[in-house]
Amino acid sequence: MSTIAVILANGNFPVHEIPLGYLKSAEHLICCDGSAENLVKEGMEPEAIVGDLDSLKPELKERFSDRLYQDSDQDTNDLTKAVKWCIGKGFKKIIILGATGKREDHTIGNISLLIEYSKEIKVMMVTDTGTITPYLKSCTVTGFTGQQVSIFSINPESEITSSGLKYELRKLRLRNWWTATLNELISESFTLTFTSGSVLVYQKFRD
Repeated sequence: MSTIAVILANGNFPVHEIPLGYLKSAEHLICCDGSAENLVKEGMEPEAIVGDLDSLKPELKERFSDRLYQDSDQDTNDLTKAVKWCIGKGFKKIIILGATGKREDHTIGNISLLIEYSKEIKVMMVTDTGTITPYLKSCTVTGFTGQQVSIFSINPESEITSSGLKYELRKLRLRNWWTATLNELISESFTLTFTSGSVLVYQKFRD
């Protein structure tokens, strides 16, 4: 059994070849309930549909009645419910697709939740332009020379130092979201050193 689960959220359905590749090759494909309809339209079926199930059409409820997992917790969104379900099933890594677009508040909320998820499981969000990965401690991040990257700190008081970027960070406190955006790798990896907090790293796909 593969230890990796792919979750399809109910944002914009992927169109880029990289997220579509994850979607089509997934051994374990989990849908937030609102995304199941789009998946079926593309000729694919989910292993499980997780959420409060309020946006799932009756015909799909009947068709997939053997793989519905209802979670009525109003304090979490459907993406979090799907992540918790995957953790409960013992998966070791989650790749999240379709979690951006449609509404900016949903997009920002979903991205911010990556930090919370990473406290329990390895996770990465893949969009139509790149990847977003959370890191809870100092790290080395692989990429490619010239890759565009942006770094976001959850703790504005955390001092971050980098090595391997065109515009290096020197004990920089990222007190606004734009502060460490639009940077660039000068080799095939870079390091981030920080003693507190956590960061989100966006890496753009090749043009």
